[in-house]
Amino acid sequence: MNILIIADIVGRPGRKAIKTLLPKLQKENAIDFVIANAENAAGGRGLNHQVMNELLTSGIDVLTMGNHVWDNKEIYSFIDDEFRLIRPLNFPPYCPGQGYHIYPGGIGKKIGVINAMGRVFLPALDCPFRTIEEVLQEIQEECDIIIIDIHAEATSEKLALAYYLDGKVTAVVGTHTHIQTADERIMPGGTAYITDLGMTGPVESILGMDKDMVIKKIIYQRPVRLEVAGGSAQLQGVILKIDEASNKVITIDRVSLATDA
Repeated sequence: MNILIIADIVGRPGRKAIKTLLPKLQKENAIDFVIANAENAAGGRGLNHQVMNELLTSGIDVLTMGNHVWDNKEIYSFIDDEFRLIRPLNFPPYCPGQGYHIYPGGIGKKIGVINAMGRVFLPALDCPFRTIEEVLQEIQEECDIIIIDIHAEATSEKLALAYYLDGKVTAVVGTHTHIQTADERIMPGGTAYITDLGMTGPVESILGMDKDMVIKKIIYQRPVRLEVAGGSAQLQGVILKIDEASNKVITIDRVSLATDA
């Protein structure tokens, strides 16, 4: 079984990369299931209903979110009704939406996907370690495969979570920093890990935003309304190859492909 996990989709260029590159990637790698982070998919901040539908009809099975989940207020009108959309588990319990769900894998497998957010250099939410552990106690026996999207700033926090969950889940993958790391591995207990999947969005940008605007903001230290950059786009992420008998990860391979301008 092959699972593709796609890095943070940023704006229209990221969605273009999905439309252009995903079908071929799925075909060439016999992809059975696709997860993507969509917290920046609509205009670079948040998600709206139209963009969500666009992504879910482009071959993506599950959308995860992050700290920008509430930036587009339209999400309040549909997040409770779409089981293929999950937001960080460790927001307060009265927040709309869900932090995990169990999905059919297409070959008789049940895939649990959990979204959580780190707390280092990000808003102080509930402990992701504890909240994930609580969910695992509920769903571990139901699932053949469990994937964690940990949306976090600090590399140490992501790696600590991976060691904490090693052997308990299939994979722990990091999102949020928009820079793909080169540390993909299978950990001692069998859990696949990468610190950050990278970014699906404009190549000539700073984290998906217009580079000149970002540089201006840094130099002059004044508010600047950042906009998504244009030009060629990339699709980044990882492919997990999973043994169908043992449900263990055999390989984790980075993906980084670019479109024409």
